[in-house]
Amino acid sequence: MHVMKRFFLPTLLLITLSSSAQRILSLDEAIATALQNNYDILLSKNDSAVASINYSYKDAAFIPRLNGNLGTVWNNNDQKQILSDGTKRQSKGLKSNIITAQLALTWTLFDGLKMFATRDKLEEYVILGELNIKDKLVNTVAAVITTYYDIVREKQLLRAIEEQISLNQERVKLAQYKLDIGVGTKPDVLQGKVDLNAQKAAQLEEVKLIAQSKEKLNQAMGVPPDKQGIQLNTNYEVSDSIPIYSGLALGDIQNAVINNNPSLLIAKKNIDIAGFTLKERKADLFPTVAFNSAYNFNRTNNQTVINSFSTLFNRTKGFNYGLTATIPILNNFNTKRLIKLAQLDIQYQRTVYDNQVSLINLAILVAYEDYDQQKKALALEEENILLAKENYNIIFQVYKLNSNTLIQLKEAQQSLQDAYTRLITARYNTKVAETELLRLKGDLVR
Repeated sequence: MHVMKRFFLPTLLLITLSSSAQRILSLDEAIATALQNNYDILLSKNDSAVASINYSYKDAAFIPRLNGNLGTVWNNNDQKQILSDGTKRQSKGLKSNIITAQLALTWTLFDGLKMFATRDKLEEYVILGELNIKDKLVNTVAAVITTYYDIVREKQLLRAIEEQISLNQERVKLAQYKLDIGVGTKPDVLQGKVDLNAQKAAQLEEVKLIAQSKEKLNQAMGVPPDKQGIQLNTNYEVSDSIPIYSGLALGDIQNAVINNNPSLLIAKKNIDIAGFTLKERKADLFPTVAFNSAYNFNRTNNQTVINSFSTLFNRTKGFNYGLTATIPILNNFNTKRLIKLAQLDIQYQRTVYDNQVSLINLAILVAYEDYDQQKKALALEEENILLAKENYNIIFQVYKLNSNTLIQLKEAQQSLQDAYTRLITARYNTKVAETELLRLKGDLVR
């Protein structure tokens, strides 16, 4: 599958990279592994799960609240009474037991439509969580593509160095042969060996860079390190080529970015959420009407009483119902303050959105100019490498006939090496610019 096709959420199993035999790790496999294991994605999924749980209880505000209360009290009192006729009564150790139970229901019928705004706001948070996940997915895929093809670039540079080693080995043999038959010089042989050793040193450095790039790819894919904190799962190979998609059009990207770019969609969703917050704040200006009902049970059991007219046993049970209206009159102007803050937040979120639009449009222009320039440079270097190869072959054949100096051959060989480096770099840079355009467009993950 072409790497610039839209990548869907993976259902592939975790790819094991630590097998004993090297194998080819495709870009699709690397992306699938990253989408399953990348830490930023996992954290975003956790945040989205929290929003989903909250949304699953979105209708809770419309449901009555029911509470049960149960209590009991034991009394042991000393009591003294003086009646109006002067009679005195006094007793100690008056014991009683009181039991109370209540089942109370409160149902908010109207709260300025605040409960509706809260429900809709929770739904927006769910969408925001999905957008945050998509944003992490797009950035992760872009990072994996860039890192993956960086390894490919390093491999191509390694092959170019190995070709230079082969050319230097042939040059050393030829210089030695010329010296042996008396038509060459010792410095030519020594210089050839020095250049050969320099290329071998460059080869070792390139091998190290490839291993380091694989470690970066492992980190992007979320491959865990070993117990010592060192990632050893680099026993794999990547593809040998960097495919380029040259059909990206600036107009198509600019037209699609408003509806596809995750950063813009997140900023737009924050405006919607701020709007629902304002509705919640304005709802506090309206009265709150609630239906109330309760079932009550009270029982008092007195073991002894001091007055003959006092009851030894009393029980009351029954229910009541009614309506209450809470009318806000004055609360230190706190509601007005919160409304002004909510309005200010809407303005802030709109400014953030406009700023994001401006930054992304600028980034698209810069990335497309880079993409277009790199494509031109790539076409030029593809032509130039053919010229460099032909030039080297001609000079080398003339050098074999002892008609050219070693300096001319070295210059031709250096030109060939530089041409390889520029060609490989131009192809990689074109791929990076292409990936950045698709990332800004939001087209790497759908």
